[in-house]
Amino acid sequence: MTNIILFDSEVRDQLLPFTFTRPIGEIRIGILKIREKWEKWLNGTASYITQDYLKDKFPVKVAAENYVINGSILPNTPLCQLINNLELNEALLSNGTFIAAKLDQIQFAHLMNDEEIETLVGYEVEETPLYRIENLWDIFKLNGIAIESDFKLLTRGRKSQPISETNRVLGRDQVFLEEGAIVECTNLNATAGPIYIGKNAEVMEGCSIRGSFSLGAHSTIKMSAAIYGGTTIGPHCKAGGEIKNVVMMGYSNKAHDGYLGNSVIGEWCNLGADTNNSNLKNNYSNVKLWNYDVDNFVGSEELFCGLFMGDHSKCGINTMFNTGTVVGVHANIFGAGFPKKHIPSFTWGGVEGNATYLLDKAMEVGNKVYTRRSLAFDEIEQALTNAIFQQTAKYRFWEDNTVKEPTIVKV
Repeated sequence: MTNIILFDSEVRDQLLPFTFTRPIGEIRIGILKIREKWEKWLNGTASYITQDYLKDKFPVKVAAENYVINGSILPNTPLCQLINNLELNEALLSNGTFIAAKLDQIQFAHLMNDEEIETLVGYEVEETPLYRIENLWDIFKLNGIAIESDFKLLTRGRKSQPISETNRVLGRDQVFLEEGAIVECTNLNATAGPIYIGKNAEVMEGCSIRGSFSLGAHSTIKMSAAIYGGTTIGPHCKAGGEIKNVVMMGYSNKAHDGYLGNSVIGEWCNLGADTNNSNLKNNYSNVKLWNYDVDNFVGSEELFCGLFMGDHSKCGINTMFNTGTVVGVHANIFGAGFPKKHIPSFTWGGVEGNATYLLDKAMEVGNKVYTRRSLAFDEIEQALTNAIFQQTAKYRFWEDNTVKEPTIVKV
């Protein structure tokens, strides 16, 4: 098996709040996470070079030969051919940006110690097509392309489970149901892109789905949902209402009516009934949104740009999100009116005022939602949560920056 090591590049801060809780390679785009794509394309297993506070959860594994790859890059056929042809201590560059290298243990140690690798030979790959996640909006913008690529990868040489005759289907050869998937009385239009339904997932009756679309394992689309192309609903999710060009990474719910468009939702999130987001400004100007790299709002040069919600964040019923709203992790938003366009991590409140979502309370809820999925909110998760609480204190302008000690949640 090929040993793959994905590293967080300089765009990591551009991809916050999602990279508060994960390396770049753990972002889901298309059907699979970036890590899962590389593992399948190169027939290997992947680990990470990432932030210090994430290393306990995502440790690096070093072998005699290692393919070190930029975690923000999506694999494709020509790029993987070049990577497979690398000799030891050769690298691929794109306009000076490090793409990939094949390193032995000694040279990898030099890399980890920020030492120069004297024998490393670099080759430019300017003419090789590359898809790279550099900004938050790239996740939904490239999602349709990523779904099509993953669909071909996962279904090549395989046969879909039978599609029930209760459905109305266009582009049947582009619809694939995994084992245990249930789809009845649904309109499926795969003429503009493939439709992939994961293992033991269910699409309830009365839904209309236009590809490209991916539904993860054990997820549910609620009755009469209207879903447009470029949308991924990750594993263990519930989704309903109207959804267009959205990525829900997993373990999150938008189970009720309301519109969600041109948006990215992390894991363990919940959108209350009739939550809506704006993805287009009334004056048709480009959307500005919060950027953690510069600690300010920046222009996206995007006309359509919606909601970006970090892991473990939730909102109450009838919440309204403005164009380009960025929500940190472990935030609880509720109340009438539009909340601010940057909602810091561990926020409790809304338009009428904010307080800090106390660390103990956040961990208590984290433990409850993990337990419901037979997962452990263990000491690694607690230490990670505490580290993010400290890092994000400066954004909660209503509190002091007193350091909080980690709290062990008793199960």
